[in-house]
This record gives sequence, structure tokens and C-alpha cells, in this order.
Amino acid sequence: MKLSNPLFLLAAGLLSTAVHAEVLWQDNSLSLLRGNDYEVNYSLDSDDSSRDVVTFEHASGHSWGDLFLFSDYLHSDAGSDELYTEISPRLSLGKLSGRDLGFGPVRDLLLASTLELGNMDDPDHLTATGPHFTHKLAGVGVDFAVPGFNYLQANVYHRNNDDRADNEQLTLAWALPFRLGRADFLYDGFIDWTSASVDAHASMNFTSQLKWDAGALWGQPKSLYAGIEYVHWNDKFGIEDGSFGVDSDERNVNLLVKYHF
Repeated sequence: MKLSNPLFLLAAGLLSTAVHAEVLWQDNSLSLLRGNDYEVNYSLDSDDSSRDVVTFEHASGHSWGDLFLFSDYLHSDAGSDELYTEISPRLSLGKLSGRDLGFGPVRDLLLASTLELGNMDDPDHLTATGPHFTHKLAGVGVDFAVPGFNYLQANVYHRNNDDRADNEQLTLAWALPFRLGRADFLYDGFIDWTSASVDAHASMNFTSQLKWDAGALWGQPKSLYAGIEYVHWNDKFGIEDGSFGVDSDERNVNLLVKYHF
């Protein structure tokens, strides 16, 4: 199944008519991260386990649905570079139909899509993605109404991979604020599970951030966070652990600072 599947065409058509729709809310942020336990080096001859990461994120709600995008620039101590971007618009069937589609814990049903853009050093062709790729994902999403969570959502996609076999993906995402004493915290993250294909192994990426709201100290809550990001990745990039002599099971802690504007 390729890009011409009806679900992707429907999502693309609706998006093309919603460019000038009303923006209900938006948030932008810049993060700086530092970690020393990255797996899957950019080549067999380099050690790229220590990396600095600069991340830009944008999230917004619209009269047609919502949009999330991020872009990571990664630079390793060995001098390797990677630029990775995801653009993820979702179309709310409730908003587009003007009906309340909520039932039980379900708040809304959506058409979900993602465009993945990657450029990385990969001279030995270690990754299942290739060094330069554009992947197109289309599927359905569910927003849940769960007390205490800012959001909790699930998306199921069919992946139309660039120069690789297609597969499927399940993505869960959440944000949970909480307070300890007088300090405010936010625990958020995602889980990506991708199915196996003829040229890639099944993969699971569980990435979450535990952040202290430092901005609240000077009366600007939710503006500046400090904390850690933990990455628990099995068979990273679809590489079965041990293939090519590569350890692709990543357990990586990053220190982070995140500024919202």
C-alpha cells in the first residue's frame, strides 16, 4: 500500500482546505540536551555515543484539529551530525463535523498523519532508514479524557517508507503535570512501536521527560524547565540488536533545559 491509499488522500485534501483556519492556541519551545549513552554510531569506525541535541518544538490547536512538529539537530563528540524532523497534523472529526464524538474515556476521533524527514551520516548503511529519507505516515487517532493529564492520545499509522518496505506504527503520547511540595513538575513523552518488515526488525522507542518548572520561581510558570530525558529504545532504527556487531538497545539519560515562548 503506497501513498495513493484513500486515507492519506482524504487527510491531504482536508488539510489543503484548512490552511487559513482559526488558530485556537499554540506553544513553541527550544530544548538543549546532553547524553552519553547513544547507541548505533553513524559509522562502524566512529564512537558517537556522546551527543548534544538542540530541539525545536511547535504544538498548536486549530478549528480543524491540531499540529505537532519538532526538529532535532544532533552533533556527536566524534563530529557526526544528524537533522531529523517530524510534522504531524491531525484532523478532528468532531470539529469538522460539528458533532461531539466523545464516548466513555474517548474525547475525539481524528485522522492522523506524519511526515518524517531525515538527514544523517550513514556511510556503512547501518540504519533501516538510509542516510536521507522522507517517510509518509497516515492513519487514525484517538484523544482520551483522563483526569490529571494535559493530554493522552493514541495514533495508529500505515508507514509509506522511502526506499524501504512499508510497515505499521502505534504511537502513544501523554503529558502529566504534578506537584511535590511547592514545586511543579511535568512528566511527558511518547512510545513508538513499529512492526517488522522484510528489511527491518520491529522496534520500540519509549522516550519520556521529567521536568521541574523552574520559571515558576520568578512568576513565569511553564516558561523554563530543567530535568532529564530517558530513552529506552529496543532495536533502534529497525536494527536487530547484535546485527553488524551493533548494540541497538539504547538506554540513554539526557540532561535537558527547555524554554517555552
